[in-house]
Amino acid sequence: MNQKQDFEVKRQSELQAITDAVRALATRCEGDSLALLALLRTLERLHREVREGGFQVSLPDNRQALYALLKDIEEEGGWPYIDRMRLRSLLVNFSEPNLPVTNPEPEAKS
Repeated sequence: MNQKQDFEVKRQSELQAITDAVRALATRCEGDSLALLALLRTLERLHREVREGGFQVSLPDNRQALYALLKDIEEEGGWPYIDRMRLRSLLVNFSEPNLPVTNPEPEAKS
């Protein structure tokens, strides 16, 4: 194995360790929505820091390098994005037993 391959193997190993640590923390936080929300906020901040810091600085400055980056983005799953939950999705499991259920359609008269 050459130096570049060694570096790639080490990088993949480090990324896997991070992934495993995040999954383990998420598992330990199951049932605690505030702790999981804190984890998601931390991941979002980290995503922003990496994107605005090292990633922007390392962007290609020539056509060949730009082409290689765009090709990798296309082949490896697109642009990294952290999706945010919509309020409606958040409220799906929420039910208030004291609230009356309203029917928007008028009842038919017999």
